[in-house]
Amino acid sequence: MELPFGALVIGSGICGILSFASLATSLGTEYWFIIAMDPVNASDAEDWSSNWGLWSSGEGEKMEVDDSSTYSDTEHRMHSAIVALLPLSLVLMLFGGICGLVSSLARSPVLLTRTATFFFLCSQLTLSGASLYMVYSHRAQAEAERLAGPQDLASLRISFGWSLGLAWLSYGLELLVAALLLVAARAVQLQHGDGGGSPATT
Repeated sequence: MELPFGALVIGSGICGILSFASLATSLGTEYWFIIAMDPVNASDAEDWSSNWGLWSSGEGEKMEVDDSSTYSDTEHRMHSAIVALLPLSLVLMLFGGICGLVSSLARSPVLLTRTATFFFLCSQLTLSGASLYMVYSHRAQAEAERLAGPQDLASLRISFGWSLGLAWLSYGLELLVAALLLVAARAVQLQHGDGGGSPATT
């Protein structure tokens, strides 16, 4: 059973809005990387609890991993790439949403396909930024372990936060938008094919 064109474009629109909101929230919050103290083992340990966003550190005064003096040139370049790729993906998604609206109203298979390709490229920017951050954050983990020392290390729980999870959610939704637009383009092509045939001669 084929999905109607209207359901496909509405579904892609909803997914696009959710993807944009997820990435925007992700960029604006400071829970990309979290260091928490295990309450069971933290009775005699210093409090190293802290969290970081993409732009700056959040709560916690013990860890200052954002200090530029602790990073190599490679890590500086990696961070610069992250803070360029993810906002760029957000801006391009907004432009892609406008293109998606125009192509849906025009019911053009070519425009729908190009918009789907555009969203796929946006998803690759989001994927690259989120993946780079996961590699980059290992530097923060190593710094935390170095500063905490063996005594406090057993009390630390180091993990990625929900802000990074929202970035990955946005990536998945961008792929879904691209897939729905491609199916919508195919549906329009089939409709044109069914209605464009020449009548049979007797």
